[in-house]
Amino acid sequence: MKTSLVESFRKLDPRRMIKNPIMFTVEVVTFVMLIMLVYIAVSGDKSQGSFLYNFVIFLVLLITVLFANFAEAIAEARGKAQADSLRKTREETPAKLLLSDGKFRVISSSELKKGDVFECVAGDTIAADGEIIEGLASIDESAITGESAPVIREAGGDKSSVTGGTKVLSDRILVKVTAQPGESFLDKMIALVEGSSRQKTPNEIALTILLAGFTLVFVIVCATLKPFADYVGVNISVAAFISLFVCLIPTTIGGLLSAIGIAGMDRALQANVITKSGKAVETAGDIDTLLLDKTGTITIGNRKATKFYPAEGVDAKEFTRMCVLSSAADDTPEGKSVVELGREEGVKTDMRELAGTRMVKFTAETKCSGIDLPDGTRIRKGAFEAIRKMVESAGNPFTAAVEKTVCRISENGGTPLVVCCNERVAGVIELQDIIKTGIRERFERLRKMGVKTVMVTGDNPLTAKYIAEKAGVDDFIAEAKPEDKMEYIRREQNAGKLVAMMGDGTNDAPALAQADVGVAMNSGTQAAKEAGNMVDLDNDPTKLIEIVEIGKQLLMTRGTLTTFSIANDVAKYFAIVPALFMISIPALGALNIMHLHSPESAILSAVIFNAIIIPLLIPLALRGVTYKPIGAAALLRRNLLIYGLGGIIAPFIGIKLIDILISVFF
Repeated sequence: MKTSLVESFRKLDPRRMIKNPIMFTVEVVTFVMLIMLVYIAVSGDKSQGSFLYNFVIFLVLLITVLFANFAEAIAEARGKAQADSLRKTREETPAKLLLSDGKFRVISSSELKKGDVFECVAGDTIAADGEIIEGLASIDESAITGESAPVIREAGGDKSSVTGGTKVLSDRILVKVTAQPGESFLDKMIALVEGSSRQKTPNEIALTILLAGFTLVFVIVCATLKPFADYVGVNISVAAFISLFVCLIPTTIGGLLSAIGIAGMDRALQANVITKSGKAVETAGDIDTLLLDKTGTITIGNRKATKFYPAEGVDAKEFTRMCVLSSAADDTPEGKSVVELGREEGVKTDMRELAGTRMVKFTAETKCSGIDLPDGTRIRKGAFEAIRKMVESAGNPFTAAVEKTVCRISENGGTPLVVCCNERVAGVIELQDIIKTGIRERFERLRKMGVKTVMVTGDNPLTAKYIAEKAGVDDFIAEAKPEDKMEYIRREQNAGKLVAMMGDGTNDAPALAQADVGVAMNSGTQAAKEAGNMVDLDNDPTKLIEIVEIGKQLLMTRGTLTTFSIANDVAKYFAIVPALFMISIPALGALNIMHLHSPESAILSAVIFNAIIIPLLIPLALRGVTYKPIGAAALLRRNLLIYGLGGIIAPFIGIKLIDILISVFF
């Protein structure tokens, strides 16, 4: 806890007033109260009730400093090391460097230089951006692109480029580093994340202007009060003067802001959403546009077998059996889904039937996998072009009907896998990105709340359009690169809109950091979770519905308490100042409607009330005002009637009661 004068003075940087005037105001008050404590301790001024002043101001100090520091710690947590996980990926990936004598030496990827050659085999993470100079392999680029489907990269041509951080699934390749240190894909991602910033919300801007205005007004009042008092012959002690300053500055809402934010974060946690700041929850209540990454967000993330299409003349049951056997050695999610679909259709794998068989694993070179049965039957499953080449090389026809099925599956956003038996085409397996259950209905709810949904994907426009229509989103961005997502978000923000981004891949990290609300899926990469300011533990892309409602409740709570706080400050001003000057200026006696005992008791009563009102309002700040979807005008009338009028009346009653209790000491 920063309670020392030196630390408090160090924090009083005027530039913070521009960046965060609310926290700056609280810190100014903290510093002033510390000065007052020192003054009281040194002066020993018993005439001003030194002991009571000491106790009360210390209580205010404790509450203010506690909340100010706690709120600041939470707010700053989001800004710590957004790019750390990206750097960790770059620096800690081992690389098998090819030496001049043909041997290999394992080094850190951060030690690689442009022109170095390193080896990767199945299971390795590619250590740096480069070009394949030997071999070919199946590469999982989901950590970078967000797309689950593996791609084939091979030496020569336009498919030889590989990206650091992706994973080799099969075969062996030699890669020549093509990027200088600091210029790789991951380095660019780090730069994008670190260079992003969140704009202030309209509510935050309005409250900032309001509190800053009130702070300046009361500072001017306090600054001119001493000369005016001397002019009219009223003696105001330093202790009374500083107490008046502390009391009139809008500390109530400043102290409660963190409680409101923490409560919003707690309600979000009850919805299984971890938030890194109350501001993120608040902003969610005002968002206009929601960007969602397709893979792992709208879809499950792994392609799944959805239907078997036997070729003409092939028995459906026998074709299903071929599909299941061809996937017996396929441990990928897609292969397992083929076996599962076969089981649903009544075909199970008999281990006795597999005795003596030879499993053929998938390779990037053949682009297929399968099984050789003991009776000589050869079953293969793979990419359309690979199987057609195999069938036609054996002198067998590849039927137009099967080719038409392949085209139809592709047009519908799916992936076709062709199956052949003894080099004769047997049919097609359809793989589809599975859209999460109930997604369309939940997007409709978001639409009714005025939130526009935009799907972002690296898929081609045809596939993206199909998935977007099936999921029910309002718009989509196809073949999107990280820069495209950032540009879209900035364009929306420049138009005055608040943008939320939901994603799970490393490629989403810059957009998550730039968005006003960045929600990462818990199943996503560490980079995505570090860049966002929320993490959804349920991996539900429409969880934003609950988050929006929580955000709106947070905004309503802050609005009502702000109204109450400002009304309090105005009431205290008109209650205290007349009591101070009514002896020298009798005309002010008409404004002393509370008939306070003395100027000293008026000051002390106001300070005690100021200390008591903050903890009394904490339960409301934590519980929150009940969210009701009523219009802005109705909400304004409700706030003014309950909290505005109540905020004016409460200080008059509270200060008067306290004045009666302490008047016996004066």
